[in-house]
Amino acid sequence: MREGFDDIHWLERTRAEGDVEAWLDEIPYARRLGVSARPDPDEAGLLFRLEPHQGNIGNILLPALHGGVVAAFMETAATLDLMMATRSPRLPRIVDFSIDYLRTARFEETFVRCRLLREGSRMANVQVTAWQEKETLPVATARLHFVLCTPAG
Repeated sequence: MREGFDDIHWLERTRAEGDVEAWLDEIPYARRLGVSARPDPDEAGLLFRLEPHQGNIGNILLPALHGGVVAAFMETAATLDLMMATRSPRLPRIVDFSIDYLRTARFEETFVRCRLLREGSRMANVQVTAWQEKETLPVATARLHFVLCTPAG
């Protein structure tokens, strides 16, 4: 059997090891965008980084990141952060995603930090903040609602 998100043993092992890179390897679009993650030095959880790639530019005149790239980055980060934070290995499925673009996301490295607001027996809520030069000057914020599924064993 191929290892991946549909393999509960692989999911349990990579989660216990904190191997978010293995998860990112299973998401080609995240790799294409330039998403990476590491343990957050300031808080519990993960700190996500989006590398500046030419293919992520939406407005070449500024230049600025495409809004869809920022949203995809935030959605990926929220999903993986939630997978690491839940009480047991579960696969989140997005029910609702709401994003507020606050300022231009320039063509430079971008960071995301997520906060689990609530984990219930079937649902979870995550708040996401994206920034560039200073976390106190976010480029976007988002709220995501997930249904939590147990992978097949």
